[in-house]
Amino acid sequence: MGKKFKVTYQVPFYESDINHQIKLPHLLSFALQVSGLQSESLGNTDDWLLEHFNLVWVITDYELDIKRLPRYAETIEVETEAIAYNKLFCYRKFYIYGQDGQQIIEISSTFVLMDYDSRKVVTVKDEIVAPYESEKIKKLLRGPKYKPLEEAQEARFHVRYLDLDMNGHVNNSKYLEWMYEAMDLDFLKSHVPKKIHLKYLKEIHYGKDIITRMHQDGLTSQHEIKTDQGLHAQAQIEWREREQQ
Repeated sequence: MGKKFKVTYQVPFYESDINHQIKLPHLLSFALQVSGLQSESLGNTDDWLLEHFNLVWVITDYELDIKRLPRYAETIEVETEAIAYNKLFCYRKFYIYGQDGQQIIEISSTFVLMDYDSRKVVTVKDEIVAPYESEKIKKLLRGPKYKPLEEAQEARFHVRYLDLDMNGHVNNSKYLEWMYEAMDLDFLKSHVPKKIHLKYLKEIHYGKDIITRMHQDGLTSQHEIKTDQGLHAQAQIEWREREQQ
């Protein structure tokens, strides 16, 4: 296990959904910010990485285990640690604690280092990850296998300026937003995610038209994000009925 870093955060109105719970894509974005704050505290900033190695961090996978979602105005703690790495992948955990101090969400994430110009994945350098004190391992930690969707509900969106992040491609949180948009509103009002597997395959750039595809079987939904360039992201979500507040 690596060095831990923790930030306290109060869920604001503009990040809360119709159920008075945090919008999950916003929580993922804030978790990434916390990992960035840890890197800054260790002198291992994105600017340093780009200047010295011409590299950027890219997320490839998320796994979320959710007991409950943080509520509007709740003060939560987001803790993170870089737990391990191998020659290609870096693995980081996020732990979300509710106002009562109990852990309510655990997020497992996988990162790679990509050359900024070529957009190709490079081998992880020990000196880059050394400040996090994470374990070097040989094993590759793999997520689930995703089946291609045949019959699916679809929705279409156009990639806008505000969908982009500082790297010039679609922000990771937007993919999950688009996946939600393919689902029925009444279902989303009465259910919350229990477990999510999310895999990113290719970047999406400004001006593209995307198709979000979804197939639902009971309390399990499968998702794809596609463009004319092919498949860009996949997800599996297990749902449960929302407890009435």
